[in-house]
Amino acid sequence: MTKAERTRKFIIEKTAPIFNRKGYAGTSLADLTEATGLTKGSIYGNFKNKDEVAVAAFNYNFGLMSDWVKERIDNEPNPIKKLKVYITIFSNFTENPVLRWGCPVLNSATEVDDTHVELRENVVEAIRKWHSSIVRIVNTGKEEGKISPDVDTDAFAWTLLALIEGGVMLVKVTGKINTLKAAMRHAEKIIDELAI
Repeated sequence: MTKAERTRKFIIEKTAPIFNRKGYAGTSLADLTEATGLTKGSIYGNFKNKDEVAVAAFNYNFGLMSDWVKERIDNEPNPIKKLKVYITIFSNFTENPVLRWGCPVLNSATEVDDTHVELRENVVEAIRKWHSSIVRIVNTGKEEGKISPDVDTDAFAWTLLALIEGGVMLVKVTGKINTLKAAMRHAEKIIDELAI
């Protein structure tokens, strides 16, 4: 790894939590220089602008989240238990070092839907990957005879995603954990209903 690559990696690792906590608009250049200890020139010597740092930070945060989830899913042999990993992780997201400030997909999606095209495209791609991951688990469960073949896999995956992200959003906005718990209970119920 070259010095420039190491510097870019350092900037991304140090600023990613700030972007996830404060959002794109809320993160200032001063936040970036304070987090990294680098000058504005050093940051912009490695990135064209704040937009490019934000996209790299989002991809880094999503990668951490995906790796965290995948590691736990891979340890479960049963497709129903694999799906319930999402419930376990997101029910306690504030205790998770990766999700401490919330889901990077949700945090970025709500802010950049109309304002930051490149970041929005990355968020859409992350959502597609997450959806595909759920679809793969359900289809594998169907093939193994553990999930009903009548399940509308695509609709189920979107519903599970909406319940998870909606629950996280509600608790972050209201501060009331019962909103998240209600969404997670319903998500667990629809997962249990998949089983044959």
